[in-house]
Amino acid sequence: MTDTDARPPAGLREAIDEGRTALGIELGSTRIKAVLTGPDHAAIAVGSHDWENQFVDRTWTYSLEAVWEGLQGCFAALAADVRNRYGTELRSVGALGVSAMMHGYLAFDADGELLTPFRTWRNTNTGDASEQLSELFGYNIPHRWSIAHLFQAVLNGEEHLGRLAHLTTLAGYVHWKLSGRQVLGVGDASGVFPIDVATGGYDARMLAQFDELAAGRVPLKLADLLPAVLPAGEAAGTLTEAGARLLDPSGVLQPGATLCPPEGDAGTGMVATNSIARRTGNISAGTSIFAMIVLDGPLSRMHPEIDLVTTPAGDLVAMVHCNNGASELNSWAGLFAEFATALGATADANTIFETLFRSALTGAADGGGLMAFNYLSGEPITKLHEGRPLFLREPGSALTLGSFMRTQLYSALATLRIGMDVLQKAESVQLDSMFAHGGLFKTEGVAQKLLAAAINTPVSVGNLAAEGGAWGIAVLAGFVTARQPGQSLADFLNSSVFAGAQLDTAAPDPDDVAGFNAFMQRYVAALPVEQAAVEHS
Repeated sequence: MTDTDARPPAGLREAIDEGRTALGIELGSTRIKAVLTGPDHAAIAVGSHDWENQFVDRTWTYSLEAVWEGLQGCFAALAADVRNRYGTELRSVGALGVSAMMHGYLAFDADGELLTPFRTWRNTNTGDASEQLSELFGYNIPHRWSIAHLFQAVLNGEEHLGRLAHLTTLAGYVHWKLSGRQVLGVGDASGVFPIDVATGGYDARMLAQFDELAAGRVPLKLADLLPAVLPAGEAAGTLTEAGARLLDPSGVLQPGATLCPPEGDAGTGMVATNSIARRTGNISAGTSIFAMIVLDGPLSRMHPEIDLVTTPAGDLVAMVHCNNGASELNSWAGLFAEFATALGATADANTIFETLFRSALTGAADGGGLMAFNYLSGEPITKLHEGRPLFLREPGSALTLGSFMRTQLYSALATLRIGMDVLQKAESVQLDSMFAHGGLFKTEGVAQKLLAAAINTPVSVGNLAAEGGAWGIAVLAGFVTARQPGQSLADFLNSSVFAGAQLDTAAPDPDDVAGFNAFMQRYVAALPVEQAAVEHS
């Protein structure tokens, strides 16, 4: 299934012992994953640790204790994998990178103490701030962006602002603790505050506008509160002794690794799918689902459905971000697994998912009159500040497993379609290729086929991103130490990482396209039902 399943090439133990490796760690919404790559940038060992966000005082959060417990568990699993595969200890790595879920709000005082629980991207209680800043800047500021969280705290008159010394993202926080440097990769930074692609830094006009707006309510100028911005390929510090002990309390891992700029999961997904060149794009489907399309130039106007971020190299990207992805599908799969167990049947999770997903191909092309909303949390694209998962059907509809599962998969793609319509119809954005990755696409040929219908565009999948964003940040770490003078990230990926990669491409099926269009008409018409559920439950 992955590069790590094949027999390891000769010399990998020596590469590990000599530190000719790169380590990538990504803190996703449900799993922390580590990938070790060898001199050819292929994955040679992996480790992971499961975790979950908590809904505390109506806020989605993770504790910092859970962050370090998860990182240490993940690294220990990676070190054990190295030991089992190669008979050696993971004492050092040549390069290291940290990635994490983007956006959110981690605020610290001058002594480095956290001022308020981590507010993750999943929180949508920043509507007033988002609306006011978008109007002020003439630039879409989504609910989940760090600057929206900061300004909402201003609007709320929160006490902690008087002690605020700096704020960052989850990737920026972990990088800071490992290296001592408060920096962000430009891709992650572009989800904190708008980036001027001409300068590669925060937009100076908007910084000044914010400072004027928040004068007297925030103790420092915004530029002094935010981490410095670095592009891919620049060194962003080294692993300190204290940082090495945070990752590996056993004391085996030694300091000294070169760190790349910390990045967000959107940027590492672009790297992992080789989708950083203009007119390319990728769709990542997990707890959330989002599309990243690298633009030829700026859009004609602001669209509330479209975020403008950047690649790790600093090029402009249109991002369609949907808060709700595959979590509701996971819940239904768990219910069917429980039913199978009650019948005395035994099946592992992969078999259950594959059986359910493949049944979707037998369902009615339009979902057969069934309807679902996968909203575990709010969904800004459809202007819902909270979510309630729903399943509905018309009295005359046929409740079959195939149509039920097709409807659930359509539901996971529906808000993405709304945003893609803005790009493809209102802005006439052209795509040369679209790559899909994430757990939704593990069952071959199902979600890929339905996604192609949803966006009426050929969709490719392959083993490029078999290890996901953790591998993507390992590649970015390797880029710092292996790049040639003047070499761009795109050239590095094409020549050193993805040469000869194989893809499987699915073209849109006309019947599925027509079916999804019919489903979308019913979906939009039924949105008031979802709104009512939020208001009355």
